[in-house]
Amino acid sequence: MDKQQQTELEAAAFRRLVKHLDSRKDVQNIDLMILAGFCRNCLSKWYKAAADEQGIEMSYEDACEQVYGMPYAEWKANHQKKPPRNSWLHLKKFRNLNKNNQAQKGHDFMPF
Repeated sequence: MDKQQQTELEAAAFRRLVKHLDSRKDVQNIDLMILAGFCRNCLSKWYKAAADEQGIEMSYEDACEQVYGMPYAEWKANHQKKPPRNSWLHLKKFRNLNKNNQAQKGHDFMPF
């Protein structure tokens, strides 16, 4: 496999992940953070970081729109639910266990 093919496969996998997350709006970001250590906001930040590395001008809001398929405020208003009270405790426990995980560094968790 050459570099171009690898890039195309990685892009296809990313699009499939975004499509899958779009089909599972019932899965809340806090659930993703607790179970997988990342959420849609993380993907948005990684997308923006990749744009920055390539010298492509992109706002965080634009990156969110790529991941959420709509402006974040619209997604939040239409699909985000108030998390159960104990979710915050699980997230805190998860973060304490994984505070040295590279994927978490620089992620500013956005409260719901």
